[in-house]
Amino acid sequence: MGAGKTTIGRALAKKLNMRFVDSDHEVEARTGVAIPVIFDIEGEASFRQREADVIKDLTAQRGIVLATGGGAVLNAQNRQFLHSRGTVIYLRASVSHILQRTSHDKNRPLLRTADPRKVLEELTVQRDPLYQEVAHLIVETGRPNVPNLVQTILVQLGWPLAPVSRLTIPMSSQPQHASHLLKVALGERSYPILIAPDAIKQIAKYISSNRVMIVTNTTIAPLYLERIKTSLETVGKKVEIVILPDGEAYKTMESLSLIYDALLEKKCDRKTTLVALGGGVVGDITGFAAASYMRGVPFVQIPTTLLSQVDSSVGGKTGINHPLGKNMIGAFYQPQAVVADINTLSTLPERELSAGLAEMIKYGAIIDTDFLTWLEQNCQKLRAQDPSALAYAIGRSCEIKAEVVRLDEREGGLRAILNFGHTFAHAIESALGYGVWLHGEAVGCGMVMAADLSQRLGYISVAEVERIRALVAAAGLPIIAPDLGLATWLDWMQVDKKNEGGQIKFILLKKMGRAVVESVPASVLEATLKACCTP
Repeated sequence: MGAGKTTIGRALAKKLNMRFVDSDHEVEARTGVAIPVIFDIEGEASFRQREADVIKDLTAQRGIVLATGGGAVLNAQNRQFLHSRGTVIYLRASVSHILQRTSHDKNRPLLRTADPRKVLEELTVQRDPLYQEVAHLIVETGRPNVPNLVQTILVQLGWPLAPVSRLTIPMSSQPQHASHLLKVALGERSYPILIAPDAIKQIAKYISSNRVMIVTNTTIAPLYLERIKTSLETVGKKVEIVILPDGEAYKTMESLSLIYDALLEKKCDRKTTLVALGGGVVGDITGFAAASYMRGVPFVQIPTTLLSQVDSSVGGKTGINHPLGKNMIGAFYQPQAVVADINTLSTLPERELSAGLAEMIKYGAIIDTDFLTWLEQNCQKLRAQDPSALAYAIGRSCEIKAEVVRLDEREGGLRAILNFGHTFAHAIESALGYGVWLHGEAVGCGMVMAADLSQRLGYISVAEVERIRALVAAAGLPIIAPDLGLATWLDWMQVDKKNEGGQIKFILLKKMGRAVVESVPASVLEATLKACCTP
């Protein structure tokens, strides 16, 4: 109750050109009296039976969006009809948000009590497992923005993403290099993404403060640090520097503390801007430092690997690894800007370039099948670092990521699909030791495994699994997983942020271009692990 079912249901029905029906209103129409009166005269049991009759009738119809009462799931027959006859969307809200929305509503009999919070807490314990059992999609409502929530649901139902706000800026002196300026639209937290050759020459205009601390690593510092430092000092900015060791193995509390130490030793205030110069590890650590130092200072991303340019630098996920789980400590914290210089990819080892292609393939598989086809046709151009192909692929990837982040900034629902392949990937990285496999390598293999799992559940065909496998292989990524042993796989997959109630959640392909978040039968998961791992 109070999660917004009626409001969102009406808006969704309008988008789908369907008829909207509220089961509570239908009960009232059939009986001629209000629901509180039914409760008072006949009791809750009688109301539940009337509700069940309505749901049985309505779920047999086509072309409707049905909003049920919050207690409809208590009836096993209702759960069966709802799950088998339609697509069930669970709008999940916290007790605090429900209290805010229902505090003045006199038509909710269950909340006519001296302590409605206690009642809601008890109802949540009782009903939430049933909601999860019956739901095909789970959407967090939080502070509801109805258009965004409706768009989130439509995307998960297979509708294309809405167009992203995009400007094409004038080409540089190298006309074969396309440049793009995109926007991550998050209200007051909105920020630009500049994708261009020699983009780092423009870094100063994205930093408003007079004091800057650049965080980089031992590999990137000799290549680009002095150039960026000089460009900032030329316009009068005072620049401090922190150089971290390179590699996923150093995405740790110790590296984070090196940044804190430097900030405190240099007496940096909350107007100091942190600049993350490097790949995903540097970006994640620097972002987390910015989110937590003095409870938040500005930061800018300068991603120098393909993977960080198309994925980790965009969206505000920051954090560090823990020996017991990857990316388990962190915060959502958006940068002021992302400045992606295509020219930095020229120094990228071939293995790192392939790792970035994995995230591109992910976007095509879960959202944009036209982009997936384009990747199949242009994979070798990308591996050969064709500038025009790279510019297009990075731009399209960032467009997709920006739109998903706009719709679901804090991964309450839709954004979770960006973790396609990641449940398997994080297990591989954690079990083998951070850095043995690159993140993108693990994601590539993880997508093959997730596609296999999707096929075993009857969602996609064997041919479509082979399509994913062939493209991952063409990108130079592994397609056979290490044999960790069933117990080790399960141990690591159980340490995953998507999991709920002890159930491992996977991003699956309901069809090519449409992803869902689901738990799977243990026997099916075991079959995938057996099929996809080395003997």
